[in-house]
Amino acid sequence: MRKSILLVVCAMIAGITTANAQGTLPRKVENPTICDMEGNQTKLPHWGEKNLLIFYVDPDSYIGKNANKDFSSEIEENKRASGPNIYGFGIINTADTKLPKGLVRNMARKRCEKNGALSLDDQDHSLVDGWGLGSCDGKFAILVISKDGELVYAQKEELTPEGKKAFYDFIEAYK
Repeated sequence: MRKSILLVVCAMIAGITTANAQGTLPRKVENPTICDMEGNQTKLPHWGEKNLLIFYVDPDSYIGKNANKDFSSEIEENKRASGPNIYGFGIINTADTKLPKGLVRNMARKRCEKNGALSLDDQDHSLVDGWGLGSCDGKFAILVISKDGELVYAQKEELTPEGKKAFYDFIEAYK
């Protein structure tokens, strides 16, 4: 019975997340080449080793009031999306920002020094185009990639309280 309920919840979440990404989920994706904060090309860390929780952020959305920004801070503080099988980090969508890229990278470096997190830079929509996410301009997206290289969760719109609860229920299987 519990397993049936869990499957129904996962199906509902998949329906919620599918509406916010182009195509259906889950779907296989490739490890894109993006940049580190110094502009050096790199791949996503722990690909195929851990499930990845990615905060994909247009800096323009980060500066304004955005519920997913607050939610990412909540996740960081309460550790409810932490575990031995998941690795979380940020990717800055500098391809869409109107802010100077040097300023954005400097802000990201300071945040990473403060919280010990990793931040990477998608300068040319490699991730957006490669994963078929559609426009992420002005968005603070939350993405989950399974160890198997599947995009299993993609939320570009601000999460409601119900959406946050659904995310916490969903992420349990990936921690």
